[in-house]
Amino acid sequence: MKRIFFGFLPPLLAGACLRLFFVLRFPATAGDTVIYNELASNWVKLGQYAMAIDGKPTPVDIRMPGYPAFLAVVYALTGRTGESARLAVMLAQVVVDLSTCLVIAWLAALLVSLSNPRSNSKPAFITALWLAALCPFTANYVAVPLTEVWATLFTALAYVFLALLATQASGKVAPDFRYRGFTQKNYGKLAALCGFIVGLGTLFRPEAPLLLVTAFVLLGYWMLRRGEARRWFLTCVVMSLACGLPLLPWIIRNAVTLGEFQPLAPKDTMLPSEVDPKGFLAWERTWLYRMRDCYLVSWKLNEEEIHLDDIPSWAFDTPEEKERVAMVLERYNDETTWTAQEDAVFAQLAKERTARYPLRTYLWMPLLRGVRMWFTPRIELLPVSGHVFPLAYMREEDPVDQGITILFFLVNVLYLALGIWGASRLWRFQRARAAIAILVAGIVVRTAFLTSLETPEPRYVLECFPALIAFAASGLWARNGEARGTPHSPP
Repeated sequence: MKRIFFGFLPPLLAGACLRLFFVLRFPATAGDTVIYNELASNWVKLGQYAMAIDGKPTPVDIRMPGYPAFLAVVYALTGRTGESARLAVMLAQVVVDLSTCLVIAWLAALLVSLSNPRSNSKPAFITALWLAALCPFTANYVAVPLTEVWATLFTALAYVFLALLATQASGKVAPDFRYRGFTQKNYGKLAALCGFIVGLGTLFRPEAPLLLVTAFVLLGYWMLRRGEARRWFLTCVVMSLACGLPLLPWIIRNAVTLGEFQPLAPKDTMLPSEVDPKGFLAWERTWLYRMRDCYLVSWKLNEEEIHLDDIPSWAFDTPEEKERVAMVLERYNDETTWTAQEDAVFAQLAKERTARYPLRTYLWMPLLRGVRMWFTPRIELLPVSGHVFPLAYMREEDPVDQGITILFFLVNVLYLALGIWGASRLWRFQRARAAIAILVAGIVVRTAFLTSLETPEPRYVLECFPALIAFAASGLWARNGEARGTPHSPP
């Protein structure tokens, strides 16, 4: 029994079974899947990072190249593209996600070692491995061609090296601090490695550099207080240059092919033939916070009709405002093509609504989006509606659907609660505080940034789960050394 629960192979096998279940039983397709597939297919067949516009391949920068490159490698190895290569893509993602589980376990073990250098970190490693391997929210994303699997891996790796870097920079450890070969003497190499990993992650998700921005601020707080301004400046330079290194081919390609300096994918990823709906998106930011409204309104733009009845009542402050929206949608629904004139109406509506209630736009809506992203049942990839209320009606109409939704909601709450509880326990140990601070700050900054987006997709916070799981596992074992009478840093 001890071998089953305290070896690293059983959780990996259980995690592989869970992921294969999602791959074989619930394979999924998302809106971005089509874009990634076309980019990768053209890359393999034509040697161009391009999409078909007006019937001919046209170079674009609509998405970062990391995930299309991964798909292109799979397509080249299998000799298949698109749907016929889907199983190979998913199986590769199973391997990547299981690797992430090992990195999460490594992070948990590191946190326990920081809290008490003499404690046994293996129980935390195994506990984190079980929690990561059996987490359904990260596991089910191996069954869909999206960036989440790779982005989560590089975020987890960045968390490990950020924790080490913060621990050394904070001055809370002895000069002879050592952890698996990392010491104060190779601080510069550690900073470069951290920046390089964030750069690799940026190839998949353009918001990845937020981790570096968070690190720069916290490292500055610790190092400037000790008069190490020059060292802090050099650290920021090294991390920035290392982050830019993986992006260099992409930057050069955009400069040569598109004639632009574009290190990241542009925020408004529009095709040349489309009108950028900035006004419409600004209007949405004044009321949209639920994922379901993205399906009913946001993602129908330029594709399907948008019906006034699908827009919630709080999107309108007055009957006159609702009438103006109805008039524009009536014109749009005739051809389902967004125009600059229609967008100007929504831009004015957004301006009026924000002037009327600025806190709603800049505070309450972002807060509601954050709550929704973190507490959603995370069943968007499963064939269930996610409807729970009214309770009696749904229990009669579709009890299985209701039960799955409630189960996933409770499991999500459990992971969040365990992560918060674990971080609070680790905070008692002085040596671990710097690592906890930089990881928590990374989660907070990422969440704050995501709440500024118009589409509050729950998948965007999955990259934070490695830290939550590591907090939960290390919090369970952080007192292990203390219970045996082993000395530790005073809280």
